[in-house]
Amino acid sequence: MIRTRTISIEVNKIVGDTFDSILELFPQFMPDAKINSDGWWYFIGPYGKSKVKFNQNKSLGILDHVYVDEESSWQIPMRVISNGDFSEVVIILKKPEQLTDIQFDERVEKINKLATSMKKILESDV
Repeated sequence: MIRTRTISIEVNKIVGDTFDSILELFPQFMPDAKINSDGWWYFIGPYGKSKVKFNQNKSLGILDHVYVDEESSWQIPMRVISNGDFSEVVIILKKPEQLTDIQFDERVEKINKLATSMKKILESDV
């Protein structure tokens, strides 16, 4: 059975500003992150050597990304959607085959905390 979780946060910023701010935040969350000429960010994450690559389209609010670490590989759809003067950031997490249900649940909890931190930082400069 396929397991998924959706995380959604409302951000007190318009869509374009939210979109740009999210991209600028990544190096702040991972201070050792270095971007390669092919668009991959490399860093040491909580599960060892890691990399992430964004597949973005600002006009459509698409911030999909691929995340790979030493234990798993994730294809993560992410959208920034207009909600009046606010933005809704929606992240869909599908359990990678390499992870057990318990590992997936633990990672979802960590990602949820990261999303909450991201919201606070995004709104701190409103």
